[in-house]
Amino acid sequence: MQLQEVNNKKSAREFLDVARELYKNDDAWVCPLDQDINNTFDPEQNNYYSHGEAIRWILKDDSGKTIGRIAAFINEKKADFDGKRSGGIGFFECIEDKEAAFLLFDKAMDWLRERKVNYVMGPINFGENDTYWGLLVEGFTHPSYGMAYNHPYYKNFFEDYGFTTKMEQLTNHVDVTAGIPPRFKKIGNYVLERRKNVTIKHFEMKKFDQFAEDFISIYNRAWSDHENFTPVAKEYIKETFKKIKPIYEPKFIWFAYVNGDPASFVLCLPDVNQIFKHLDGKLHFWNKLKFVWLKRRKVIDRIRVIVMGTAPEYQGMGLESVVTLKCFERAEELGHFVQGELSWVGDFNDKMIAIHKALGGVPGKKHITYEMDI
Repeated sequence: MQLQEVNNKKSAREFLDVARELYKNDDAWVCPLDQDINNTFDPEQNNYYSHGEAIRWILKDDSGKTIGRIAAFINEKKADFDGKRSGGIGFFECIEDKEAAFLLFDKAMDWLRERKVNYVMGPINFGENDTYWGLLVEGFTHPSYGMAYNHPYYKNFFEDYGFTTKMEQLTNHVDVTAGIPPRFKKIGNYVLERRKNVTIKHFEMKKFDQFAEDFISIYNRAWSDHENFTPVAKEYIKETFKKIKPIYEPKFIWFAYVNGDPASFVLCLPDVNQIFKHLDGKLHFWNKLKFVWLKRRKVIDRIRVIVMGTAPEYQGMGLESVVTLKCFERAEELGHFVQGELSWVGDFNDKMIAIHKALGGVPGKKHITYEMDI
């Protein structure tokens, strides 16, 4: 077996294609867009390169066939924390061969050690944790856009190598056709009716700059107490909304304000993976036309809650219920959505887990973020 760094167009294409080969008989898998993966490793497209670095490898067998891949990265904004120097691995794919998997792990660890890393998380993304984050260990069904999907045997690879669980990432599913639970609706409407200082707005692209500022204000306050937090940058928000522009529904994105101060938000999207399933990761001219045609046929029947947050000073007011209620009311109003995916919430986040349960959520998937001292 031979490891090769991804450093040209040919090896970059092989990095992508190994996943197509490994999942060609898996009906649940959805091929990520090639451009999304490539952009992750493009310094001109990924602003994480302004404060970090990343590298990729592919693994070939003795006949020259590509049988695996892995990436390693370091984010200097978060690398040095709590007496450790951390790095990450991700985008791991491999045939069911432990020797091959360990060769990939070893290569990534050696690169990280060269950069004085002594603590590794994986599989994670070279970016925010809303995409390509965690190893799927339960719920091997159709993945939503940006959610990691992998073969079940990867779990043994990670744990046999020495990784242990850092956190479990829980995804719950909601039956939209069953309607919003009365108690949840009652809480949301109560807040709107009784708290006269609370106002809500749905997203409008023409007012992007203002909503981006509101999002950043809420997000950075809501997550400021989390481990190794770094503020989200406006550039990242711009990148995110640029990606979702072709698919977003304005009334799936809601903001709540208290006396005019940005207080809470929810960002939901139609599950575009239900269209991407038919595109094989390619977004050339004909597939763009196919995308528009399938979108108009309303083949998307699932909504995914990407992220929600409430500034600490406004937690406990029921604002999460308000913005989530408005989102699901819109899904009911449109009429063709049958399932909601609430993804993902860390096992440590009791408040968000409670909201999932109040919405009638039932366990759908579980991912694990692993950690290891090296």
